[in-house]
Amino acid sequence: MNQNLEALRRTYDLDSLDEHKAGDCPFALFTRWLQEALSSEVLDPNAMTVTTVDAEGQPKARTLLLKGFSAEQGWIFYTNYLSDKGRELAANPRCSLLFWWEQQQRQVRIEGRAIQLDPAQSEAYFQSRPRESQIGAWASEQSQVIASRATLTERQAMLEEQFKDCAILPRPEHWGGYRIEAQRVEFWQGQPSRLHDRLNFIRTEDGWKRERLAP
Repeated sequence: MNQNLEALRRTYDLDSLDEHKAGDCPFALFTRWLQEALSSEVLDPNAMTVTTVDAEGQPKARTLLLKGFSAEQGWIFYTNYLSDKGRELAANPRCSLLFWWEQQQRQVRIEGRAIQLDPAQSEAYFQSRPRESQIGAWASEQSQVIASRATLTERQAMLEEQFKDCAILPRPEHWGGYRIEAQRVEFWQGQPSRLHDRLNFIRTEDGWKRERLAP
């Protein structure tokens, strides 16, 4: 098995990334790359790996879905504030995001800090979700040990009965959004011979500084 893994190879040659293509704003380039991923009908183009650090310094990674982004707010996702990631971000807001778009042979790495969204913004998104997802936010004590799958289904049934006469479900106080204020955004475009293009944007007092990194 290890020998077979060592023999795996792929040639990256779909596109290139030079300074002219990249421009001066990471948000403009990210917008273009995300749109191209959406157009290619890749599975879950807004999927990203979110990495936090726990109290012992152990990095923790998991896949979430991007739910918005802008130059003003950064990258946005929603979760349970009492989950492992929520508790870790409360203690240490530094985190990273990773996007991988296989069809385009592209990767984006984002490093920064997480800031809780205003409750009104979290409320607006919660109310836009399907009712089943709203019930799910109430039902799951995310990251906690549970006895079995039946624990979830029983709690789901209890909450559906509890809220059956509610046309609008309240948002749980423990559930809401974060925005990632980026300090560094790196764009990676695969190239032949493993000499990949890497352009890095660093936030400064005067705006974004762009630099090229060796692959």
